Amino acid sequence: MNQRLLLLFLALLVVAAVRLYGLAGAALPDYDSVYNWQIVREVAAGDLTHLFHQGAPLFYLIIAPLVWLGGNFHFLQHANALLSVVAVGSLATFVGREARLSAWQTAGLALFIGTSVFLTFSGRDFTMNSGNLLVFAGLLRAYYHRLQVPSRQTLLRAAVWLMLGIGFNYRFLFTVPILVAFELLAADDLLLRRGNAWRVIAILVAPFVVLGLVSLVAGLPLQRQWLAVYYGLIMRGEPNLAGNVGIFHLDLLYYFYFLRDFESPLVLLTLLVAPVLWRRELFQRQQLPNLARYLAVWGYCFLAGMSLLIKAPRGLLLAYGVFYALTFLSLRRLVSGKVLGVLVLLAVGFNVYRIEREVYSYAPTNYPKVAEWLRNQRVAKLLSTIGQGAAPFVASMPVVVITDEKQLPALRQQSYRYVLLDAYWRVAGVQRFEALRRQPAVAAWPELQLTSPLLFLEHSEYTGLTYHQTLARQQAAARDSLQLRLIRLE
Repeated sequence: MNQRLLLLFLALLVVAAVRLYGLAGAALPDYDSVYNWQIVREVAAGDLTHLFHQGAPLFYLIIAPLVWLGGNFHFLQHANALLSVVAVGSLATFVGREARLSAWQTAGLALFIGTSVFLTFSGRDFTMNSGNLLVFAGLLRAYYHRLQVPSRQTLLRAAVWLMLGIGFNYRFLFTVPILVAFELLAADDLLLRRGNAWRVIAILVAPFVVLGLVSLVAGLPLQRQWLAVYYGLIMRGEPNLAGNVGIFHLDLLYYFYFLRDFESPLVLLTLLVAPVLWRRELFQRQQLPNLARYLAVWGYCFLAGMSLLIKAPRGLLLAYGVFYALTFLSLRRLVSGKVLGVLVLLAVGFNVYRIEREVYSYAPTNYPKVAEWLRNQRVAKLLSTIGQGAAPFVASMPVVVITDEKQLPALRQQSYRYVLLDAYWRVAGVQRFEALRRQPAVAAWPELQLTSPLLFLEHSEYTGLTYHQTLARQQAAARDSLQLRLIRLE
């Protein structure tokens, strides 16, 4: 193993330690993570009913074999976290090679990207985020090669990565307008030459055709098939449980506030000064693409596009690594040698400090104590308000999620005796449990993750609240000392 690979491997070991620290004592952090765990188990058992949930069939198909190895949700969660570490390594390798970074600099870049607060937070859930990042790193590399060496082969290779991304999660569709912008900037008409466009379209359509046939053979109803799921995600005509409707919400400052409060201050500073610092690379016409402009176009296009839509930190999921890479290259442009190394290590240390404050401190879970109490009382089935965080810990027990306390009388007639007043209702902004909250609890526990600012902000897309409105709701929730209350239905 040469020095470059060894140093990168050691840096990724540190990133893996940061991602995995305390994860064995944590719960799946949100509703989607638990639901994905349930769907993966269904797919592993041959049930494809929810294969196209979130437009993410490749995620479920790739992860499902891990269930056959006997892995519980923690095993799957750890595997998914390690996938995000591989994504960091892939991005750092690409940028390091194209920017001609030294072995030490490439390792430092991996540490810098890998300690992003949000990428650490999202790398510990059980969603498509980790896979999205890995595929996006492949797309970045392949499409940069297509711009440098225009040919049918490089174009189709990039199209394959785009196809994989779209199959991994519908959010990859947001890369398409940026790729169109790059094609216009390239102005080489490669896409329109000799049937290349038809070949690209055939690659992108192939998984829809293949998995569409699979869904027909499996007998899935029309509303559960891939294109129907896309339609439901985009055409949100009815308000959700939090009363939010639609996908557009202009807010130019949301992500700047988030970067200021949660990520390295160097990242926000770079975004503000990069147009001046890199003005020659960004604005002068050059025959071949340069890395700074390539990264900047991706980063600023994501930032501008997501500012038009309903907001959550994951809206910029694919951009955080790009922001950190551009920040590293900007630092390298201004300083070099040991000074660069010291600055990067200080920045990594500050990131880890923020990770401890915003991620680790909220990680320990008390859901196992809920499960133990239920087992001791020989409870056979459970109701839960909005959240289903308890489900992985009581896997043999049915957990039914209720969305309104008015459902309780009918469920009481079906022999349900206990409801878990799970404070996830606060996170999701579903205010339908006033009477239930006034009832005495037979047992109660704190659950710090349900007071996490990052978790609340991740749901601002669902609630439709602004950045500051969301944090105000989080602070109100944090004043409650008990987030899990078991209530007996009389």
